[in-house]
Amino acid sequence: MKKKHAVQKNLAKNVEYLNEKLGVDKSFDMIRLDVVYADRDMSLYLVDGFVKDDIMHHLLKNLSRLTPENLEDDPLEKLIKTHIPYIEIDTEDDLDKAADQVLSGPAVLLADGVDHAIIIDARTYPARNPEEPDNERVVRGSRDGFVETIVFNTALTRRRIRDRSLRMEFLQVGRRSKTDVVICYLEDIADLESVKKLKQSLEAIDTDALTMAEKTLEEYIGGRHWNPYPTVRYTERPDTAAVHLYEGHILVFVDGSPSALITPVTFWHHLQHAEEYRNKPLAGAYLRIVRFISVLASIFLLPLWFLLSVHPDLLPDALEYIGPEKKGALPLLAQFIIIEIGVDMMRMAAIHTPSSLATALGLVAALMIGEVAVQVGLFSHEVVLYLAVAAIGTFATPSYELSIANRLARIVLLIAAGAFGPIGFVIAIFCWVIYLVRMKSFHVPYLWPFIPFDYRAFRDIAIRTPMPLKNRRPVFLDPQDPDR
Repeated sequence: MKKKHAVQKNLAKNVEYLNEKLGVDKSFDMIRLDVVYADRDMSLYLVDGFVKDDIMHHLLKNLSRLTPENLEDDPLEKLIKTHIPYIEIDTEDDLDKAADQVLSGPAVLLADGVDHAIIIDARTYPARNPEEPDNERVVRGSRDGFVETIVFNTALTRRRIRDRSLRMEFLQVGRRSKTDVVICYLEDIADLESVKKLKQSLEAIDTDALTMAEKTLEEYIGGRHWNPYPTVRYTERPDTAAVHLYEGHILVFVDGSPSALITPVTFWHHLQHAEEYRNKPLAGAYLRIVRFISVLASIFLLPLWFLLSVHPDLLPDALEYIGPEKKGALPLLAQFIIIEIGVDMMRMAAIHTPSSLATALGLVAALMIGEVAVQVGLFSHEVVLYLAVAAIGTFATPSYELSIANRLARIVLLIAAGAFGPIGFVIAIFCWVIYLVRMKSFHVPYLWPFIPFDYRAFRDIAIRTPMPLKNRRPVFLDPQDPDR
């Protein structure tokens, strides 16, 4: 166990220790302000840019009016309860924890003759305004989204949930980074045993830093590192986060990330979108069915067309037209693999291309690469067509993580169909389904309620049901009040 360095009444010893630990003389933004108030030496530690200047100016101005008589009896109590008029104030008797507080943003005040450090949480972080997330847009609905500051994200969530049982439990993860993490749940609804296990998993993480924020957390608490399918869901929309909280899910916020981690989830959670609930039930049900068709097409359309093109004897007479008129210079399987890689190359190029050049990139992709490749006979028209349909299905998938996993599954099915024919294609699909059936998001079967089957829950997932019916909470979450 790490040795505790207690705050001493001798200010000079405290200052010497903190100067060494915080590197005051080595970092230009680490500030130590030595002052004398009420004939008592004091030192204030803070990080430049992390503290609200106007609040600290007001507090120091108030302290400057003190006289020795004001701090005669129990100076610590009088300082924090009378002479430092601020809401977020606390004390700490461990210098190491006080140093961690300074690095997190609050200011730390040390006074001679006082054996506690005073923590003044007047921090402010550089932050952008809440904006609608690019990958979760809706035609009608709220335009605010999570940002990189954890306090803003919890406030956006609490704004939508005025429930007395809403809990925001704070902890820090990372030996060196001390990253702020918040577990969010509704105490009257969520399964408290799941909350306890999740908290224990987070506390057990032993790493220097959460370099990729919530994605690093997922790798530690989700396991199955070589599994391409996401076992948690991410959202940047406060309204989507609120809906999941009311259902009984548990959310995790990580400072520095604009995404909330939702757990536990199933395969079908990654196929739902807020747009479906911004329309009437019938229109929303139609949009959901179209989305399901798009996702299924993105997985199976290319391998199935390839299989039927290579084995035309499997086609009935009415579908004899299926297959390429001109096969192209390369084998069909090679065409598909090359064009799959090419689409991913274009996607990555689009991410790194400035918006002013996006139109030029689109022209290059559509004309110079796609059209020219067909004209010279490198690709057949049908390959480009079916790949375009599969790509649209991929982009229609609400979850970016699921779309990547489905793309990998499509490539595996293509290779299996090309290498082993119909038998390989069927076996690959069977193995894919078995793989998903055996998966679990924490304790929840990944394909629930399809496997194991639950009619009522499956109906609610397959068809966007009217809002009153959505008051039923998913039973796999073990909610405390599943029907109200």
